[in-house]
Amino acid sequence: MNSCQHLCFNGKYYPQELTLFGTNNRAFRYGDSLFETLHAQNGKIQFLQDHLNRLTRGMQILGMTIPKKFTLSKIEAETIHLLNKNKLYGAARIRLSVFRNQGGLYTPTDNNISYVIEASTLDKMGYTLNKKGWSIGIYDQMRKPVNILSPFKTGNALPFILAGIYRSQQQWDDCLLLNDRNELVEGLSSNLFMVKNNILMTPSLESGCVAGIMRERVIESALDLGITVYDDCTLTPQDMYEADELFLTNAIWGIRWIVAYEHRRFFHRISELLTQKLNQQIFNS
Repeated sequence: MNSCQHLCFNGKYYPQELTLFGTNNRAFRYGDSLFETLHAQNGKIQFLQDHLNRLTRGMQILGMTIPKKFTLSKIEAETIHLLNKNKLYGAARIRLSVFRNQGGLYTPTDNNISYVIEASTLDKMGYTLNKKGWSIGIYDQMRKPVNILSPFKTGNALPFILAGIYRSQQQWDDCLLLNDRNELVEGLSSNLFMVKNNILMTPSLESGCVAGIMRERVIESALDLGITVYDDCTLTPQDMYEADELFLTNAIWGIRWIVAYEHRRFFHRISELLTQKLNQQIFNS
């Protein structure tokens, strides 16, 4: 099946391959855009309200004008229609992008926005923990800045692109980014969690990490399981040598457990428990 036959642009549906805007698009020229990546299954979109809340907070910070029609009910209806139009009835990945309309150079002359919804198929239903643990390293050649845009997914992804290239060169499964204070921030497209002495820890939002939707769900699930959680940690690379367990989270695949960082090896007991809990809460309710 050919996925992504259509996309939704400002509420209308077009063939995926159709050119809808040109080189004067501000997302192309300046990275003047934000996006959310969402998980859907059986026509139900996971955590849509949370994703829209984060997206609109980012739009406010960027000074974009949020249309009155940009509502949960409208975006949900358009996304479900797109899933059906593309015959994506099982698990699917959705990308919702917003960008400021063209006009101006660095200083925009129009703060209104356009949006695009794209959808593609996922191989597996639910959240499945990886059978083989991931091997990770650290990318330290470019640090992620800590600023008002740190919690959001923006169109400027150059630090992650360079980190992704470095990961491929090192033949790792993922790599972690640092901030200017040499603190652990996050993975390429994920939040980082560490387990030590049965305590679950994750970098504080003050570290510059993305305010991940799955990050919040994992914290809630851990608390439901009676696990002590510290979500305001300052973690460094040295802390990983003392950890019992490391894992990464995002809204598409849930949890990926890490088996190796340099010579250190890790377990996956907590990550397995949390994966089971997430599936019970989200897909079996």
